[in-house]
Amino acid sequence: MVRVAVDAMGGDHAPAEIVKGVLAALERKEDLEILLVGNEETIQETLGRQGNSPRVKVVHADEVIGNEEDPGLAIRRKKGASMVMAMQLVRQGEADAVLSAGNTGALMAGGLLFLGRISGIKRPALLSVFPTFEGEGMAVLDVGANMDARPEHMFQYALMGQIYAREVMGKELPRVALLNVGSEENKGNHCARTSYQMIKDNLDQFMGNIEAKEIFQNVTDVLVCDGFVGNVLLKTIEGVSRDLFAFLKEEIQKDFKARLASTMLYSVFRRARASLDESEYGGALLIGVKGACIKCHGASQSKAIMHALTNQAYPIVHNRTNEKIEHALRMNA
Repeated sequence: MVRVAVDAMGGDHAPAEIVKGVLAALERKEDLEILLVGNEETIQETLGRQGNSPRVKVVHADEVIGNEEDPGLAIRRKKGASMVMAMQLVRQGEADAVLSAGNTGALMAGGLLFLGRISGIKRPALLSVFPTFEGEGMAVLDVGANMDARPEHMFQYALMGQIYAREVMGKELPRVALLNVGSEENKGNHCARTSYQMIKDNLDQFMGNIEAKEIFQNVTDVLVCDGFVGNVLLKTIEGVSRDLFAFLKEEIQKDFKARLASTMLYSVFRRARASLDESEYGGALLIGVKGACIKCHGASQSKAIMHALTNQAYPIVHNRTNEKIEHALRMNA
């Protein structure tokens, strides 16, 4: 049984969309058990008749960490907060993974404080699966956990990303690339050049450097970068994707001929939008900590929550991904 502690009170649409996503995930995975952490009365009202499932347990929490609160202070002072209690369930061995759409900084800080690092990991990374036009996705890390990474951190990102791509995304021989300002081996700053050599010497399927303009061309399965670059890249892609479709819709509405043509192109637009659907994996993973710590977007709807549980939390635990990371680290020690 895979057990996931879910912060039912975190996010813009909590607890309704969180609970809805949880129930959808339970229908897909028969050996999934959910511990919903939050205000018991509110959660039970949301669950309704479906709250009688033996695979759903409610753990009462009196407090909630708000998005505007200081992350470090909140996780230390609010011991009864739903997010903190969900992480404590993992720490105590009562759950295998934690998922929240709440305060990002608090979850990242709490993941390190309460869960601790996998043996041998110097710095955990935030991993996000970027959608691609081929529909297979690409694991990108780090997208915001550490702003100043050293070469040894970058190598560990590459190693963890490759294992994630194999165990969670189902890629048999995951390719790894380093995000850089050019494809040549000597490009970039000292960290980039040293990271290149370290990954090249210690990891199979290393494709070398790639530029940002190539990331949607299916040249790699894992993309490695530091947290500053990764976070800028993530938010740029999110903004362009959102605004491009909004712009096209607005322009089509202005032109009668374009509106007529759009009816014939509807299926094309629909496929393009589906291939760039960021909810397929539902959230970002703090990889490198014990258990699994998954951060969903604050505006996540039930679909994203369901996918975060079935496409992230479940395979990470079921496939013993952390154990395989530990083994790989020992082999490369």
